[in-house]
Amino acid sequence: MIPFLELRPTYEELKDEIDAAVARALASGTYILGPEVARFEEDFAAHVEAGACVGVANGLDALHLALRAVGVGPGDEVIVPAHTFIATWLAVLQAGARPVPVECRPDTFNIDVDAIAGAVTARTRAIVPVHLYGQPADLDPILAVARRHGLKVVEDAAQAQGARYRGRRIGGHGDAAAWSFYPGKNLGAFGDAGAVTTDDPAIADAVRTLRNYGSKERYYNERIGYNSRLDPVQAAILGVKLKHLDAWNDRRRAIARLYADRLDGIVRLPDTIADVEPVWHLFVIRHTRRDALRQHLADAGVGSLLHYPVACHMQEACRDLGFSPDAFPVARALADQVLSLPMGPHLSLADAATVADAVRAAVLAIGPDIGPR
Repeated sequence: MIPFLELRPTYEELKDEIDAAVARALASGTYILGPEVARFEEDFAAHVEAGACVGVANGLDALHLALRAVGVGPGDEVIVPAHTFIATWLAVLQAGARPVPVECRPDTFNIDVDAIAGAVTARTRAIVPVHLYGQPADLDPILAVARRHGLKVVEDAAQAQGARYRGRRIGGHGDAAAWSFYPGKNLGAFGDAGAVTTDDPAIADAVRTLRNYGSKERYYNERIGYNSRLDPVQAAILGVKLKHLDAWNDRRRAIARLYADRLDGIVRLPDTIADVEPVWHLFVIRHTRRDALRQHLADAGVGSLLHYPVACHMQEACRDLGFSPDAFPVARALADQVLSLPMGPHLSLADAATVADAVRAAVLAIGPDIGPR
């Protein structure tokens, strides 16, 4: 069997370092925020070339609190991609605002920047571009629309740790960037964890206040806040793994190159825009007979996953938003056609080659990629 992803090897590779960091955190006697969190916040901000980092409990909270910190609230509209993980939409809804979807590109899977301006209304407060699957969205035209209309840009960078856009790491292009350190991410904790990065001290201060019951000083609450603080044990683990992130991302890029070389012309491959450096959190292919392809891979002992099988506008949780099933045909087609192949820093190139061979054999069995796209 070649599993979709194995997490244990990340611990086994760094066992001594991680065990020492966890022991240090436990011995400190400080189990809420404290020096471990502060150390990781400083290191991660430097790594992503941002002015500040604020650790929170998870990626959804990071996006929600970032939106709150830039002023998004009830009655506002926030532009989001039609194709993304549901957390992008949920964060907007939790802030009391309405997500306004914009169709995605069928080649990169990211938001179609040419369609954003047409979605702006008098109620629009922010744009949330998603760096989906580890490939940066095209930020310059998004930022240009935002400046023209006086909007905030909150990047959903949950899958993009280490990625670069035009030479600069993702993390400080917009007003804020929200991160998830879910265990399967390129930089993953051993539980839930998240962060917000920003170059704006006022936004960083607002997120710090919001994550801690709306309080800067204990028992004095300035605003309605939340309990969403990065755990110091997880911060210690993340600090160790951060030192290895670039090397692990290089391993992912080698796997992506192998897949691209061996599967060109066999399935539809993810495209990249100019001047970006993806980190390949996921390597996602398309085929109009995706489910049959997946079954053939399973029969061959190759794991795969679906990211994401139900378009956001068709989720039961979003029914009250009133979108018809046909409102976003590209997003719906992607939900029906995308398949994520095994990917991770501990997947060997030999196993990746076996995966590619299995995909070629499966397509030979089920037929070429035909039908609506």
